[in-house]
Amino acid sequence: MIAFLGTGLLGGNFVKAFLKKGEQVQVWNRTAAKAKELETAGARACSTPAEAVAGASRIHLALSDDDAVDQTLEKASSGFTPGVIIIDHTTTSAAAVAARTQHWKEQQVTYIHAPVFMGPANALDGTGYMLISGNQDMVQQLTPILSGMTGKLINLGPEENKAAAMKLCGNLFLMSITAGLSDMLSLAKSLQVSPSAIEKLMTEWNPGAGAPARLKRILSNQFDNPSWELTMARKDAGLMMQEAKHADRTLTIIPAIAAEMDSWIEKGKGKNDWTVIASDNV
Repeated sequence: MIAFLGTGLLGGNFVKAFLKKGEQVQVWNRTAAKAKELETAGARACSTPAEAVAGASRIHLALSDDDAVDQTLEKASSGFTPGVIIIDHTTTSAAAVAARTQHWKEQQVTYIHAPVFMGPANALDGTGYMLISGNQDMVQQLTPILSGMTGKLINLGPEENKAAAMKLCGNLFLMSITAGLSDMLSLAKSLQVSPSAIEKLMTEWNPGAGAPARLKRILSNQFDNPSWELTMARKDAGLMMQEAKHADRTLTIIPAIAAEMDSWIEKGKGKNDWTVIASDNV
């Protein structure tokens, strides 16, 4: 028996995937109607977290935040079966994961954090990425189960909150990409370039494929053999802001990047590779 607490878009599709594999699943959601909808797929909707976890050997969570996780687990705890394993897919703070792991260990309950880089469609068809860290014996025990939920399970080692930390780092990068795309589309409008032309460029160029190499360069801490000088990059940023201003359009992240470039140029780094602006974080 599996319990799933939190049946929004992601959790709901995880439940449907479990049901397709013949698993028995009891579900609970703060908005009861979302849990009730899953009964048509074969789940049993429960009115409380404690009822949902009763008899379950494994509890999965996909909730909104740290408070929701803590409150839900406390409410569920009266229904825990001895030896139950809690697997939390919620994006939460690293500090809270460490504290939560210790708290439940003291209650002789296994809690392990396994956040995901996947959307609802991925949850339904078992694709995407799942992170996990913590007790390696438990990780090995859960690997066959969790690997079936995702395209790839990434084991980050024994540090209990490493997966939480890496999930936040990954989400930051995804947000940065989206903000960059927003600025690019704004600049494209300023220059009367169609969105379809931008889409074609991104498909053929695929600049994201160069991210690992760029990170490797930053981590090498070698910036004195530039492929793109900081002063030249700053010049281009100025052109971008100028074009947007002429079209009365807004760029969100480029002005902040330009300001950071200016501070490094003032430090005498203008002839370095432009990635020097990240060197303080290496």
